[in-house]
Amino acid sequence: MKVAVLAGGLGSRLAEETEARPKPMVEIGGIPILWHIMRYYASFGHQDFVVALGYKGNYIRRYATDFAALSPGNLRIDYSRRQVEYDTTLGNERGEWSMDGWTLELVDTGLNTNTGGRIKRLKQVIGNERFFLTWGDGVSTVDLDALLAFHRSHGKLCTLTAVRPPARFGHLEIEGDQISEFNEKPQTGEGWINGAFFVCEPGVFDYIEGDATQFEKSPLQNLALDGQLMAFKHYGFWQCMDTIRDKVLLENLWAGGEAPWRIWDSRRPQPARAANDVAANDLGNPACAS
Repeated sequence: MKVAVLAGGLGSRLAEETEARPKPMVEIGGIPILWHIMRYYASFGHQDFVVALGYKGNYIRRYATDFAALSPGNLRIDYSRRQVEYDTTLGNERGEWSMDGWTLELVDTGLNTNTGGRIKRLKQVIGNERFFLTWGDGVSTVDLDALLAFHRSHGKLCTLTAVRPPARFGHLEIEGDQISEFNEKPQTGEGWINGAFFVCEPGVFDYIEGDATQFEKSPLQNLALDGQLMAFKHYGFWQCMDTIRDKVLLENLWAGGEAPWRIWDSRRPQPARAANDVAANDLGNPACAS
């Protein structure tokens, strides 16, 4: 089952970083957030990746091809066949390459193409198969096994992961003039937003008109009107990297050894507490998108 990642947006709200590179290549712990996302999916056994390129797409192309070449180990190049062979046994005490079994297809989906258009351009690669879909700038602890099982159970065309938006400020409970309770930046107690981490059937492509289509507008709206859009409630960690503040937050979690999405050492996060449908009209646009 393929994992489609949108990585072509301008990332204008993170301009301090994205003037030089596309947002999915902004680093957390010295590694692009795109790699963090892919490694998370691979931890659940989903290793066949399709990445939609656009803004500064060559940056991602170079990184993808150089990543293995610049890793520890011997390198053999057969110029007549334009073939490169890598020895990944050096520099890894277990003799394993963390990307064993991965495949990566990079698809140029155009500089100014909108999110829906990028998805539709991936149809030629994905084909007539069910696929995962996510943006290249957000990490989470969503249980992908439970997400996929929920999608299979309802038989609709599209499932999105519904999350509670992270609060940006401390929450106060006030009685008169006295603060009775203070919570430092909790998840909000009300409301759900579209956190991406979709599962889609190929019929979703039919809801996208062309390059100018924004997936978060008419395609999702019409899927909801047709009763073809379901939401998987995720109660755990979710964070997009939309601003410098978000990047610093993720960096601090990683540096402190508290990154919830780093499950590849232990293989699984805690399962979601529920997997219920939510009225699609209650879901806003995703907080960030590529």
